[in-house]
Amino acid sequence: MIAYLRGRLLDKRPTQIIVDVNGVGYNVHIPVSTFYQLGDIGSEAKLYIHTHVREDTLALYGFLTEKEKSLFEKLITVSGIGPRVAITVLSGLEADELTAALRQGDVARLTRIPGVGRKIGERMVLELREKLGPLEAQAPAASGIEEDVISALLNLGCSRQAAEVAVKKARENGAAQSFEPLFRAALEIVMK
Repeated sequence: MIAYLRGRLLDKRPTQIIVDVNGVGYNVHIPVSTFYQLGDIGSEAKLYIHTHVREDTLALYGFLTEKEKSLFEKLITVSGIGPRVAITVLSGLEADELTAALRQGDVARLTRIPGVGRKIGERMVLELREKLGPLEAQAPAASGIEEDVISALLNLGCSRQAAEVAVKKARENGAAQSFEPLFRAALEIVMK
């Protein structure tokens, strides 16, 4: 089974890429979150791979983190969810948000994802809540100003995770707790 690929991006689409690994092109299905974090065509790509084998199909599903891959593998164990729906779910919510929604039983949040109806949302909560392991320590909630800065960074194309990390680092580096200085400091961190 293929578990990891590192190679050059030959083609890049929102839910699919082709990775050239030593002259062999691998067609890999990806969530939209991975698409936005990958570099441009010709750049290096490093992906954790889930190899899905059925009697009529051999398909590769790629993720930037082991956490996303693990969550994908848990999603496809849910009755009625195949790899395509699992990719759609991971495209609709980032891994941390999805985990939180599953732990909290937030079916309404899950059903906002295209292709996830009430029954599938309820089944996901029922079947995955126990499989997610112990609740990890939650980071303190961001203040209103910090949320505004995160929102501004998201509007500039930054991922939520990168925006939150940048705001946290800017705060640790002593940036003033008003919007403009915090935004400028966080933006500098993101641009590095």
